[in-house]
This record gives sequence, C-alpha cells and structure tokens, in this order.
Amino acid sequence: MHKPSATLFDHLLELRNRLLRSVLGVLIVFCCLVYFAQDIYQYLAQPLLSTMPAGAQMIATDVASPFFAPFKLTIVLSFFIAMPYILYQVWSFVAPGLYKNEKRLVAPLMFGSTLLFYSGIAFAYFVVFPVVFAFFTSVAPDGVVIATDISSYLDFVLKLFFAFGAAFEIPIAIILMCWTGMTTPDSLRAKRPYIVVGAFVIGMLLTPPDVISQTMLAVPMLLLFEVGIIIASLHYKEDEEESDSQVKE
Repeated sequence: MHKPSATLFDHLLELRNRLLRSVLGVLIVFCCLVYFAQDIYQYLAQPLLSTMPAGAQMIATDVASPFFAPFKLTIVLSFFIAMPYILYQVWSFVAPGLYKNEKRLVAPLMFGSTLLFYSGIAFAYFVVFPVVFAFFTSVAPDGVVIATDISSYLDFVLKLFFAFGAAFEIPIAIILMCWTGMTTPDSLRAKRPYIVVGAFVIGMLLTPPDVISQTMLAVPMLLLFEVGIIIASLHYKEDEEESDSQVKE
C-alpha cells in the first residue's frame, strides 16, 4: 500500500530537483549578463534608434524605468539562453517513462523546438523590426516628435519575440498531432484554406495593428505549416511501412 505513495513521492522529488536546477541555470546566466544589462538594452533598441529621425531619442517616463527595463530584459534573455538546459531537465524527467521509439522522436523534437524558437526571435529582430519601425516612423504626422518610452518599447518587442518564437513552433506542433493520432497529413492538407485564414487572424491578434507585421508573421507561419506537413508525411509513411512489415511477419 505504501509503494505507490513512495513512487509518487520520488517523482515529486525528482520534479522539484529538475525545477531547481532549471531556476539555478537561469540565475547563473543572469549573473553573467547583469553587468552588461545596459549594453544589452542598447543593442535591443538599435532597430528603432536606427529608424528614428536625427536627434530623436528614447525616453523614460517613470523614475525607475532606466533600471528596471534593462533588468527585466536581462532576466528574459537569461531564460532564452538557458532554454536548452531547461529542456534537457524536462527531457531527463520524462525520458524514463518513454518507450524506445518515443525517445527516438522526442529528443530531436526538443532540439528542433529550441532551434525554431531561436529562429523566430532572430527573424523578428533582424527582419521584422527594421521594416516595422521604419514604417511607423515614416507615417508619423508632421509636428509629432517620436520619443518612445523604454518600458513600452521593451513590452512591445518582447510581445513580438514571444509571438514569432511560438509561431515558428508550428512544424513541431504538426508533427506531434500526427504522431499522437489527433490528425493526419492528408487531413491537414484538406484544411489548408482554413489554415491560411487562421494564420492571418493569429497574425492580427499577436502583432501590432498594421498590415506589414501581420503579414510578416502570417507568411512564415504558412511556410512552416507546409514544412511540418512534409516532415509529418515522411514519419507517417515510415510508421505505415513498419506496420505493414510487422503484419507480413
């Protein structure tokens, strides 16, 4: 009677240890970066500063903003950098309960999800930000001085980072849905017109109210949707071939 409780306690203890290690990993990265917090924020602000009119500057409307904005950014960046280590802790926790074929699939998915999340952030910073900020500054009415608050800017770019990072996870989501039997590649192909509409709706909800940023999120989502279907189709065929060979045997 006490064995299940002990097993559950062991799992909870293991989960606690993995969470503590993840938090410790983030704290270590944060301690390494906190000295450069101001420089990191300056680098993040560069896409906006490079498109602002000559002489224009960012402002801080709150007394503590010059300290808290770079501090907040450094915490988020520490989490992003520590993401592979955090996912490793997740993998170490769930791996003992997986079958051999599941382990073979989950490990590449974790690596791929991390890479895609980083790719989404890089795409937002290097491609989307210059275009969007150039558009915003070019349409400012005459007589309006562009002076963006540093906290508002940070909230804006973090929202876009999370939006593009999550959107780039679409291939992983498709592979998981097909792997678990929730859907099939052929079924997803049949729903392609609805996916196109849904991508633009999601782009409208997750990005600022302008057509450019909405489109720059929706188009990669559609391309990644096609990539996900292709990868899922290859895995789906492998499963069918294995099933056929087992039946013949």
